[in-house]
Amino acid sequence: MRLPLYHAAMRVDRELTEREALWGTTMRGHGTDGVEVAHGDSAAAVAPGTALDREAREAIEEASLRGGATLSVGAGKRLVEEAPDRTRTCFERDRDRILHASAFRRLAGKTQVFVFPDDHQRTRMTHALEVAQVARSVSWALGLNVPLTEAIALGHDCGHGPGGHASEDALSPYVEGGFNHAEWGADVTLRSLNLCEETLDGIRNHSWSRPAPATPEGEVVSWADRIAYVCHDFEDAATAGIVRAEDLPDHVREFCGTTRRMQLAGFIGAMIAATERTGRIAMTVEGAAALAAFRAFNYEKIYLRPASRDQAARVIAVLQSLVEHLSADPTRLPPRLLVDDSEAGVRHAAVAWVAGMTDRYAIKAAREWLDFDLDALPQGVDDPR
Repeated sequence: MRLPLYHAAMRVDRELTEREALWGTTMRGHGTDGVEVAHGDSAAAVAPGTALDREAREAIEEASLRGGATLSVGAGKRLVEEAPDRTRTCFERDRDRILHASAFRRLAGKTQVFVFPDDHQRTRMTHALEVAQVARSVSWALGLNVPLTEAIALGHDCGHGPGGHASEDALSPYVEGGFNHAEWGADVTLRSLNLCEETLDGIRNHSWSRPAPATPEGEVVSWADRIAYVCHDFEDAATAGIVRAEDLPDHVREFCGTTRRMQLAGFIGAMIAATERTGRIAMTVEGAAALAAFRAFNYEKIYLRPASRDQAARVIAVLQSLVEHLSADPTRLPPRLLVDDSEAGVRHAAVAWVAGMTDRYAIKAAREWLDFDLDALPQGVDDPR
C-alpha cells in the first residue's frame, strides 16, 4: 500500500502495512464549512460564540469561589514578570508548565516505596497524580481554587531524588541546612518554570515539618499528600505480600475499611466535614486519629522494616558516591547546571544532577562510572543486574 498523494514528499522505502497506510490517511482531517474536523462522521458541535478568555474565567472564580479561596486576580506574582495568557489563569498556566516539565516526567522513574517498581506499584509520578485527585476532590467540594490546588499537587514531589526519602539522607551532607525535597523542588528543580509565588509556597511547604502553606489550597495538598500515600503505600505493600488487610489496627478498619476506595472516601469525607463545620482546612478528630494510626502502622510494617532499611542504606551509598565523584570530576556535569565553577558551585551542580536522576539512571551511572559492586546496589522487583 502507498501513502496518499499529499504525502508524496515522505520517503518510505517499503510497502506499508494495512495499519500504517490507515494512519497515513488520517494525516489531515475532513473539510467542512471552511474548517476541518477529526472524524469523517463527526457530529459534535456547540453554539458558536466567543471563547471564555482569561478575564471571563477570573470573573467566574470571583463569583463562585468561597470566601478565603485564592483568586487568580491579584495573585500570580512571578520572579520574572510575564504578560498574562489570553485564555488561561495564572494558576492554570502553572499546572500546565509542571505537567510538561522534564522534572515531572522523571517522577515516573523514581521510587515511591519500592525501588524498580513492578507494573502495578506506585512511582513518584503516580503518587503525584493520586495526590492531585484527592486534593481536587476536596477543593471542588470546599469552593477553593482547583487549578492552584492541582499545580501544587502535581509539583509537590518534583524535588525528590532517586530511591525515595533515603535520597534526602544521602544528599543532606552536601546542602547547607540539609536536603529537603520540598524546598529543593520549589527553589531549585522548578525554578526555571517561573511559577507563581502561591504555587511555589504550596510546594515548598507541603510537608508537615515545614511552616504552614500561605493558602488554603496549599493546606489541602498537605492533607491530600498524606491521605494518598498512606492508602496507596498500604495497598502496594499488601499486593506484595508484606502486610495484610486484617493486620490494620481495629479502629482504622472501623473508620475506613480495608480497601483504597473506602479509605480515601473516609478521609476525604472527614476533611470536608471538618472544614464545613469550622472553616479550617482540617480533619475530624476521628478521621485524624485513624489516619495517624494508619501512618504509624505503615511506618512500622513497611517503611522501617529491615528490607526497607537495607534498601535505604544501599541508596545512600550509591548517591553519595555519585556526588563525590561528580564533585571531583566536574567535566561530567551538564553545562546547564555548572553555572558557578567554585567548589560550592560544583558541589551544588553535582547534587542537582544526582537529585534529578531516576532510579535506573543512578544505578547505571554507579555501575559505569564507579564500577559499583553489584551486591551493594539497591535491589527491587525489576533488578537491573
